[in-house]
Amino acid sequence: MDDNAPKPSIMRRISIKILGHPRNINDPSIFHKISLIALLSWIGLGADGLSSSSYGPEEAFKAIAGHAYIAIFLAIATAVTVFVISYTYSKIIEQFPHGGGGYIVATHTLGKNAGVVSGSALLVDYVLTITVSIAACGDAIFSFLPLEYHQFNLLFKMSLIFLLIILNLRGVKESVTILAPIFLLFIISHVVLLGYGLVSQASMIGIRANEFSTGLSGDLQMIGILGILAIFLKAFSLGGGTYTGIEAVSNGLPVMREPKVKTGKRTMLYMAVSLALVAGTLIICYFLLDIQPVEGQTLNAVLATQLFGQWPAGILIATIIIFSEGLLLFVAAQTGFIDGPRVMANMAVDSWFPKKFAALSERLTMQNGVLVMGIAALLLMIGTNGSISALVVMYAINVFLTFSLSQIGMSKLALKNRGKKKHWIRYLFIFVIGFILCFTILIVTIYEKLGEGGWLTLFITLAVVIICYLINNHYSKIKKAMKKFDEVLLLSSIHLVGHPNKKPVNPKNMTAVILVTGYSGYGVNTFLSLIRSFPGLYKNIIFVSIAEIDSGSFKGVEEIEALKTSVKNSLLKYVILAQRLGFSADYRMDIGIDVVETASHLCESIAEEFPKVMFFTAKLVFRHDTIFHKILHNETAFSVQRRLQWKGLPVVILPVRVDI
Repeated sequence: MDDNAPKPSIMRRISIKILGHPRNINDPSIFHKISLIALLSWIGLGADGLSSSSYGPEEAFKAIAGHAYIAIFLAIATAVTVFVISYTYSKIIEQFPHGGGGYIVATHTLGKNAGVVSGSALLVDYVLTITVSIAACGDAIFSFLPLEYHQFNLLFKMSLIFLLIILNLRGVKESVTILAPIFLLFIISHVVLLGYGLVSQASMIGIRANEFSTGLSGDLQMIGILGILAIFLKAFSLGGGTYTGIEAVSNGLPVMREPKVKTGKRTMLYMAVSLALVAGTLIICYFLLDIQPVEGQTLNAVLATQLFGQWPAGILIATIIIFSEGLLLFVAAQTGFIDGPRVMANMAVDSWFPKKFAALSERLTMQNGVLVMGIAALLLMIGTNGSISALVVMYAINVFLTFSLSQIGMSKLALKNRGKKKHWIRYLFIFVIGFILCFTILIVTIYEKLGEGGWLTLFITLAVVIICYLINNHYSKIKKAMKKFDEVLLLSSIHLVGHPNKKPVNPKNMTAVILVTGYSGYGVNTFLSLIRSFPGLYKNIIFVSIAEIDSGSFKGVEEIEALKTSVKNSLLKYVILAQRLGFSADYRMDIGIDVVETASHLCESIAEEFPKVMFFTAKLVFRHDTIFHKILHNETAFSVQRRLQWKGLPVVILPVRVDI
């Protein structure tokens, strides 16, 4: 470390203490260090699916009150549905190995309009993942405390969200490994609960089989097969919360260890098997022990108390089991922070969200996305006062909207590729079955619960879609305006004649350093404005560009090398243009996750090499500048200017007028 380097500020030292030291993007092992193996992925992403067994099977079983024999069909249907949806998402992982889940699937198979609907639903879903999980966690833990402490329940839930925000700003792998013991406690305690539940009731199987036969034959006479089917479909759909975490694996592929597809499919298998066993066995145990709702307790709490209540330390065992559910719900909230910012980043790359959301923080997490997800979850928690009833309905509707779009999109893709793949009919069949299951759950849930929170999630999702279209429309206008620059300036630069000036840059001469991003009319306009504003003053021209690592390029070593090559080729075009206009020209480049900081350091080193230097950058100037423009455009030019001027270096910002 340089002894003469200034000490970091107090705030900077606090930030490092809480969030950790910045990652080195040039570290060859960086992708290995922050990626997750299948086991850790199962913990970080599978927790969302497993935690839904704390409320999904319960909602389904309550809906068949008076017809308990249907529980057997319900348990089988639940397990089959888990495997069908998981299998379809394994195929999505194969088709889209860089992740993105429902948003990428809908965009590539159904078009950008379906994509933005799916992406918006996913974002709301992941905010709800955080809110629902933390709300349920708080309720579970506070159920062990006296009523006078319940006034602090909401504050406790908000504190948990703050804690998760900090964990995720530190970096995803560290937060997953911290949460691993909680996940394992849930697995062990529920193996004990469900295993003992089945073994202890082995002698009751004959009695329950007789009740099954009697109940079925009685209902066939009283309400008929259609009546039984109606009750089953209602229960099946209201238990849709059981499947809400399945998609998390396909969205979380970027954080997995190579080979990502193999790791992702193995993670999906782990989650499918564990979720199907836990959810299906819970429903069977409810039936075998004839579990009935008790006020103030979940069915799982009633089950645990009934099984272990007579043991010497039975209440303690039951408490540990239910406490592990509360802790797992805390782990499940992590999924929203892992996948939500990645969906947001994918949408930002496609201009549906502000471009700044595609940027990575120093800890190589999507910092802006993490903060937005956390703040949105806090607002929802406060707005609903942490009530589970409305939140779960909102949650299920958004999940199955995305599921349905993904299934129909993959069905379309299977038809499109029918001449290229041998088993396309098998793929089409499984995706059609998946669509029927998901769409049925979606429609029945909306029908049953539209007035109990369903309308709110549809309203919020629609609002997000409208905002996305407004943002995309603005970027489209900017792109159209920039295209005019490209057509006029790039075309005119092609026809330049004369021999290029091959003389190397001389540090003793006046030097202009121009910050550019890619070879475009925007950059050429900046260069020509410099020549026009300062004729004959500068002999050297140095072009500077930063290979920015955002969510689109942060996928592996090959992508980063391709990015470096692209930036270098663009800079060489600028150099050739300047040389053909008679200047001595060169370029400098660096790679980083923070454009402002990396560019500032690079410019400082250039200033040491060229004492007679002036720095130039450009900024889009609008006829009517609004707060909307400030949000959508990251004001990089002013940020670089402030940093360099503090170092005593002169910086000029040249205007690029955009009339939109």
